[in-house]
Amino acid sequence: MSAKDSMAKEYFADNARFADLCNNMLYGGREVILPENLKERDTTEVLTALGLDKKTIAVQKLRDIFKNASIKYTGKSYVVLIGVENQSDIHYSIPVKNMFYDVMAYGNQVKETAKKHRKEKDTATSDEFLSGFTKTDKLIPVITITVYLGIKEWDGPRKLSDMFGDVDEELLPFIPDYRINLLAPREITDFTGFRTSIRQLFEVLQNAYDKEKMQEVLQNDEKFSKMDRETVEAINLFAGTDIDIDEKEEVIDMCKAWEEQKNEGRELGREEGLEEGRIRQAKVTALKLQKKGYSIEDIAECVDFDEETVKKWLVS
Repeated sequence: MSAKDSMAKEYFADNARFADLCNNMLYGGREVILPENLKERDTTEVLTALGLDKKTIAVQKLRDIFKNASIKYTGKSYVVLIGVENQSDIHYSIPVKNMFYDVMAYGNQVKETAKKHRKEKDTATSDEFLSGFTKTDKLIPVITITVYLGIKEWDGPRKLSDMFGDVDEELLPFIPDYRINLLAPREITDFTGFRTSIRQLFEVLQNAYDKEKMQEVLQNDEKFSKMDRETVEAINLFAGTDIDIDEKEEVIDMCKAWEEQKNEGRELGREEGLEEGRIRQAKVTALKLQKKGYSIEDIAECVDFDEETVKKWLVS
């Protein structure tokens, strides 16, 4: 697992952030899903089937995050399974990937229900016995949310049919489609519904490509002056910034750190020329990331240099 995948999984697994993410995606920012009503589920999805040789085969997939949500809303109680798949890069077959996860989650529910009926021997008809599922059995709905943590605009498919070539229009009503639930920071138009620090993470990702806009965002939100360590680390990794983090501090003034970084960049530019300054700053960042245990591949992606160049810096 890459450094980005590992950090994203750990960051959004926090119940407060997970609930905040889901409430904005599913309920327009209303606090419907509460952190205390979330329960971890096994992220391993296993589905068994008969192969062509009549032998049982098992397919196993690991979700990023999977939780059971108990929801009390409009006077009723609901239970839903919510999975979050983090993407640091654009995935051009994401509808198939997510659809497979959802199918496996439903398949596991049917399998567990059938196991219960076999144990209790309580099916009333031969149809129910063969199905392993009775007329009154119900499935728990599964929702998968894709969180895109890149700074480029998402240009990948948003539904299964986006991946098709030419299709006879008369056939379309008979072809099931699958739509992904995509949360892409570049597409967010209102951040006010977010109640945790994921708001600041998404604001930075939306504006990371434009330093002037980044400056404006930092100045207009006072919460950037008291940022939690995990969010600043996530911002550094996903947005490619190099905000200095004191190992002893859990709260970081990102506005101050950003200004210091800008001033340092200006000084480097004056002393060595813009390109030389960029290279020197990239070397400093690469060494910091190496000390934190990041791989050569992830470091190269963060500093925007090729892996061979980064390797030379780190061994010199």
